[in-house]
Amino acid sequence: MDKIENSKNYILTPGPTPIPPEVAVKASLPIIHHRSREFVTIYKDVTEGLSYIFQTKREVYILTASGTGAMETAVVNLLSPEDEIIVASCGKFGDRWIKIAKKYGIKVISVSVEWGKVIKPDDIKKSLKLNPNVKAVYTTFVETSTGVANDIKAIGEIVSKTDTILVVDAISGLVGQEFRTDEWKIDVVIASSQKGFMIAPGLAFITLSDKAWKFVETSKIPKFYFDLKKYRKFYMMKETPFTAPVSLIITLQESIKLIKKRGLEKMWDNYKFLARVSRCAMKALGLSIFSEVPCEVVTAALVPLKIGDKIIKILKERYGISIAGGQEHLKGKIIRLAHMGYIDITDLLLGFACLEVALIELGVRIEKGQSIIAIEKELMTECNNY
Repeated sequence: MDKIENSKNYILTPGPTPIPPEVAVKASLPIIHHRSREFVTIYKDVTEGLSYIFQTKREVYILTASGTGAMETAVVNLLSPEDEIIVASCGKFGDRWIKIAKKYGIKVISVSVEWGKVIKPDDIKKSLKLNPNVKAVYTTFVETSTGVANDIKAIGEIVSKTDTILVVDAISGLVGQEFRTDEWKIDVVIASSQKGFMIAPGLAFITLSDKAWKFVETSKIPKFYFDLKKYRKFYMMKETPFTAPVSLIITLQESIKLIKKRGLEKMWDNYKFLARVSRCAMKALGLSIFSEVPCEVVTAALVPLKIGDKIIKILKERYGISIAGGQEHLKGKIIRLAHMGYIDITDLLLGFACLEVALIELGVRIEKGQSIIAIEKELMTECNNY
């Protein structure tokens, strides 16, 4: 079958995600100087908004980097060569903590689980008791490679009772799922721009507790561009230590405005609804949810006969719909369909309708229309609750 004529692209991937028109248009505004009074005012507004989104009273620093840049920042500023850390990993991005740490001569104690499973807080508790010299626990909030969400609140409670600090990658889950930095006793949190924040890739964020700052003072790993002492110094002037990505930060200001107008709690509820819808639709197609504890920003499902890559190709080339597949040993075995950022219920209806057609074309025996019926049932239930 030839490609159906389609001039639109639909992104249902776990980053980057669609950008709201009112946010996207801000990127086209004339550039301003990053040391101007006008930019200082914007930067102050943005940093205050970030503290709200992180649910913290602390400073949140903006880095010109992807999320991996924030991960590296959280390693080089807190540790010294030969330090011991625990990395609690349940997927590709948890494993990235291990790769970064080992590059800097850090000794890693792995508390890893099978991909698709979640980290057990008791396993971290046991490892901390067995390894009293551990400086930090590094883990992931939402592991998008497998679609699981870890119990960071429980982990935070455990680590807070020790001299160890907790470092959490919240890149995928922030905004899209309940996350409370201060209340959950998390020492260091990182995030980035291209997911829940609904803007283009290129910005990363990091916040640190007073407990974590003590580790910064003793860190002996060399750093220059990612030296948080510089960021802290310039934060007082509402400036960045290096040339700021002005246009990105202006779009971030607009995105934060949208998030604050809607309210974090309402957004969390909405993504929870979209997650429920997606899981019901996947099950209606006869696909099993891959994740032990599914998150609320992406749904991962097992597909038959290792056809995951073929599904992704058909959706993209024929319908302009982008979803994600499995990574590493899960390649071809799962598909991942996101419901984060600017993705809404209409996008899911379209995505699942085309996914159903693709599965039928690939020879999967399913009853036509069941995924849409499942979505409609959830939608009607939600409407009746108002």
